[in-house]
Amino acid sequence: MKRRILATVIPLLMSTAASAGADGTTAPFTLWYDKPARAWTEALPLGNGRLGAMVFGIPWRERIQLNEGTVWAGGPYRNDNPDALQALPEVRRLIFSGDPGAAQALADEKMVSKIAHGMPYQTVGDLVLSFPGHERASDYRRELDLERAVATTRYRVGEVTFRREVFASFADQVIFVRITADRPGQLNFAVSMDRPAAFHVATEGPDRIVLSGTTGDCEGVQGRVRFAAAARVVSGNGVTDAVDGAIFVRHADSALILVSIASSFIRYDDISGDPQRRAGERLVRSAERDYAAALEDHIAAYRRYFGRVRLNLGVTDSARNPTDVRIERFGRGNDPHLAALLFQFGRYLLISSSQPGGQPATLQGLWNEQLYPPWDSKYTVNINTEMNYWPAETAGLPEMAEPLIQMVRELSETGRQTAKNMYGVDGWVAHHNTDLWRITGPVDGAFWGMWPCGGAWLCQHLWQKYLYSGDIAYLRSVYPILKGAAQFYLGFLTEEPSNQWLVVCPSVSPENAPSIHPQYSITAGATLDNQLVFDLLTATARSARLLKTDPAFIRDVESALRRLPPMQIGRHGQLQEWLEDWDNPEDHHRHVSHLYGVFPGNQISPFRTPELFEAARTSLLHRGDPSTGWSMNWKINLWAHFLDGDHAYKLILEQIKPVNRRVGGGFAESGGTYPNLFDAHPPFQIDGNFGFTSGVAEMLLQSDDGAVHVLPALPGAWKDGSVSGLRARGGFEIASMEWKEGKIIRLSVRSALGGNCRIRSGTPLKGGPGTRLKAARGGNPNPLYWIPEGKRPLISKDARIEPHPAPEGYLYDIETAPGRTYDFTAI
Repeated sequence: MKRRILATVIPLLMSTAASAGADGTTAPFTLWYDKPARAWTEALPLGNGRLGAMVFGIPWRERIQLNEGTVWAGGPYRNDNPDALQALPEVRRLIFSGDPGAAQALADEKMVSKIAHGMPYQTVGDLVLSFPGHERASDYRRELDLERAVATTRYRVGEVTFRREVFASFADQVIFVRITADRPGQLNFAVSMDRPAAFHVATEGPDRIVLSGTTGDCEGVQGRVRFAAAARVVSGNGVTDAVDGAIFVRHADSALILVSIASSFIRYDDISGDPQRRAGERLVRSAERDYAAALEDHIAAYRRYFGRVRLNLGVTDSARNPTDVRIERFGRGNDPHLAALLFQFGRYLLISSSQPGGQPATLQGLWNEQLYPPWDSKYTVNINTEMNYWPAETAGLPEMAEPLIQMVRELSETGRQTAKNMYGVDGWVAHHNTDLWRITGPVDGAFWGMWPCGGAWLCQHLWQKYLYSGDIAYLRSVYPILKGAAQFYLGFLTEEPSNQWLVVCPSVSPENAPSIHPQYSITAGATLDNQLVFDLLTATARSARLLKTDPAFIRDVESALRRLPPMQIGRHGQLQEWLEDWDNPEDHHRHVSHLYGVFPGNQISPFRTPELFEAARTSLLHRGDPSTGWSMNWKINLWAHFLDGDHAYKLILEQIKPVNRRVGGGFAESGGTYPNLFDAHPPFQIDGNFGFTSGVAEMLLQSDDGAVHVLPALPGAWKDGSVSGLRARGGFEIASMEWKEGKIIRLSVRSALGGNCRIRSGTPLKGGPGTRLKAARGGNPNPLYWIPEGKRPLISKDARIEPHPAPEGYLYDIETAPGRTYDFTAI
């Protein structure tokens, strides 16, 4: 790096967009604070899909906590239980004979893994910058600019203003730390590295420091992933030297620190890479770059994704406050921009933690400061991993789902052996957890882990991606995965004795148990399983027809579909969670698994299945509103699909509040938002952030019920606003949409694929020049509108069901051409 470039103070690139209030007030999409981070959940996250950093912004001792997406404990291993196949018939017999206690005990002994229950994602360590004399900083501000993916810290010491700028480059695959002072020769600091476990650190010359190590052991699986984090320090008009494992910078005008991290991981069954060489090569390449050009390239690469969606819900004076103050005051003030900021923050996190070619976002995305974090920060696939990707298609980030699709592809490889070894059937299976090594056996105990439907849920994302894109070549590439998952259920489903339905057994309704035997969750034919298998088999058969293949297999699939249990309405008027009418209206469990058919599924609809719709709504009312963070955000999505924007907004009020806020003399240990906008389970789980972004999108646009439904669940709190860039199934995009007093005034829809676009609106519309609208006349006008045709529900004789009438509105059809945009205005 040339010293004349380093000595130049790079001007701040201003954000290209902001929300606007009715009075013209604008607010950028920026998180900002007037004090340093005191805890990890106050630090600011940066990431490029592979490298993660948490920036604390401490003037005297900056801590930048580091992650790399493949630094996990353990190494390649399998966790199938070889005793499962022999035990399976007896476990099923015990379940069907009404002895869940004995069945669960036998499953614990013979089916749950005896080897390991998943490896933890681990921290690389910390980059530490020590600035003597900076303890008395003033005029302090730190911020994260979501438009640029750059974290900045500014403060004064005496008469000197210091500035730090940090970003994880999407273009160069290294972390840049730029430090400047507004007076020459004022930078004096030390660079060191640390880790909360065994590591080796060494300096190489006067300007380079390398931390290296091997990941930890866990549950008898030896840690075998080697990693290296290399940092190079280049000073502007200063002196650098190395002393006692640290690098010292003296009397510099500016400094640039480049951090490159790599591991030996190549894929789940290959860890033969050379981390020192990988990290070193990226460091050499990035050191040759001009800083201003590197920053510009990073921002351009990031904005390619972030700039696709704009949301304006209005701005008030509250937006002038620091972000932590805004969280504290949200429930008792008027700050619609904070909801928009949290929506965009979820998009930012998905871009930053899940990039093509990398790993999927974990329970904590890309960010973790621990060696053994909560739930190992791995992949919980009975809701949490799937929720991470709910906003990918709708919120304009389809590429971010590619790591998930690749993981499902790899699970279809490892899960094939599990299906054969544990259950004696073809195809592939995954249970409720996996990790970097793509384990597919049951973990954590039968109460939680005896759930062989992880693959069925993950496959929904493969199918939904096709419905948004219409890409037949893509569908052909994932069809073998869908077929393999369907093959497993064709072999695994078993006949229950009362009605001769085909059911998943043994299984659980995730992490819940009926009140009649609350310590035993093991069951047969849970409603979620029936819904998932129905969706999987239907999508597989439809894919085969589109690809003109496997006619005999289609017949087998459709035969099984006819024998699946129908959904049932119980004596309380609720949608039953289990095959039996066991639901308790006082059950406030965080999982609402049986409501999958409302969202993210679409088997339950106000327009097609009004009785089931009302029963599902009753179930959600029974569950209540406050819950853990991710559950609360699932409920935001559900209330959006119950077309109740005000109830969804009530949950938003519950979500945007400080963690551990005092309530009624105690502390609310559920939900909430940390100062850095991370979602609180608690502790931090990133799925809640992604669920929130999805929920806001679903309040503004839905496309899973045979039409592009605009403003389906707009709350009264957002009476005026605009949005652009949201995507709908069928290849449609909201090029722009503006509303006032809760009514659409302008709408533009862009068609990528052509074909019929059916629009559902609460506002009567008319087409602009060259746009011909006609009243819709039923039917399914577009093959990418997937409207499932399930069985009629079974309704308890004791149930009282009074379906709400479907909301009145306007339904229009317009024939579109690929690449064209169609404009509409209110009549």
